[in-house]
Amino acid sequence: MAEPHDLTALEQAAAIARGELSSVELVEHHLHRVDALGDTVGAFVTVTPEQARDAARAADAAPVDGRGPLHGIPTAIKDLTLTAGVRTTFGSAAFADFVPPVDADVVRFMRAAGMVSLGKTTTSELGCSLYSEGLVAPPARNPWDLAYTAGGSSGGAAAAVAAGLVPVAQGSDGGGSLRIPAALCGLVGYKPSRGLVSGGPVGFGAFGLPTHGPMGRTVTDVAALLDVLAQPVMGEPYLPPLPPPDGYLGAARAAAPGRLRIGRFTTPMLAEEPVHPDCAAAVDRAAELLSDAGHEVVDVPAPLGPAAWPLFEVVWYVLALAPVPPERESQLLPLTRLLRSRGAEISAGVLSATLGELQAQVRLGARRTAGCDLLLCPTLAAPQAPVGWFTADGDPAADFDRQRRFSPYCAIFNVTGEPSVSLPVGVTGAGLPVGVLLTGRYGDDARLIATAAQLENASGGWDHHPAIWRAVDSANVKGSGVGRSTP
Repeated sequence: MAEPHDLTALEQAAAIARGELSSVELVEHHLHRVDALGDTVGAFVTVTPEQARDAARAADAAPVDGRGPLHGIPTAIKDLTLTAGVRTTFGSAAFADFVPPVDADVVRFMRAAGMVSLGKTTTSELGCSLYSEGLVAPPARNPWDLAYTAGGSSGGAAAAVAAGLVPVAQGSDGGGSLRIPAALCGLVGYKPSRGLVSGGPVGFGAFGLPTHGPMGRTVTDVAALLDVLAQPVMGEPYLPPLPPPDGYLGAARAAAPGRLRIGRFTTPMLAEEPVHPDCAAAVDRAAELLSDAGHEVVDVPAPLGPAAWPLFEVVWYVLALAPVPPERESQLLPLTRLLRSRGAEISAGVLSATLGELQAQVRLGARRTAGCDLLLCPTLAAPQAPVGWFTADGDPAADFDRQRRFSPYCAIFNVTGEPSVSLPVGVTGAGLPVGVLLTGRYGDDARLIATAAQLENASGGWDHHPAIWRAVDSANVKGSGVGRSTP
């Protein structure tokens, strides 16, 4: 029979609602797993057990009326996300002791929904890289094979979910930072449309590239967390798209997007890079399943090409210029220092012209794929990368170029602002996950989620677990055997 962590997030909350489990029991069970496996997979920078226990007791005491579908379940917050009273390092030794005085809006929303954070998940320094290997925590490792990276910058979130330390987690995505770790770890990672999720209360729009979003093992879990995160906030720089009548969870449960025209391509967009056969095969498999579901899948050109890279590169350099006390600059990693030094050389005029040219590229890309409801492509050019692979030769410029070649797809959809989700459709010969990317029209998140759920159903489900899943005995006697049988 199933252990509590075998249950999906929605199933855990349903078990609480039925009285089979309490939030306190669930939190203790998952804290036990965090204690046993957290450092092994590099999931957490900071664990907050006492705060979690207090929040769980409050969740159990809350009136039944008004509880949402994720009430009482454990979760985690990315270490880039402000959390009042909890150490938030931004993945950097330069902020190793920083404790914010305020919560990010998404943290407030998760707490108000009755979700219980167990702590802060590992990230790359200032969110600058697609791997999470810094100085403030162990490297985030792929629970399917610890020799490989869990990715970044939401690498700790992916490691935590894939190892069964939490059922869902919050992350953020400025150039693939939710979708890359999801693809590597066999999860669903969702980047919402620009403006759908608040980036407040501090900071700026960052040219519309970054957004908070959900990560989980199933599309319905991810949709339920998106409903929690996607709440309008006054003063945000981008107008949020309208939500569907029954919420994103309703769209996922219905899994009925209608008949769509889906444009498929495998040509990398930010680099002239050969695509690994396993990544191309995953796209073929997704296309076959979508065709069998009644959709028209057609080959289309990639919306943008490598000519967009120098433009994106300029913006990425500038985004690395987060405020850092001058006396702590020396504590930054070589890659971060390189990006910041290049960003400091970019004038306001060059940045303005670059943003204008990027928008022109977006318009051209939209014309190339006109008539398509969704786009289908690989998430990555290669299925996996070993821990330490990007930094192996000690040259931060080579490191940055390796990242571009490894992930030449995701960042384009941060530029366009369109919703984009990585789905674990494929598998390598060694049994490691391979993701595909589905991307929708701006503001059409409900249709994208419905299609993702439809594809999940056609695939037979994606809630599969690595061997490390069974490495820890249950710490919760009452919870053992509740809910459903292990798949």
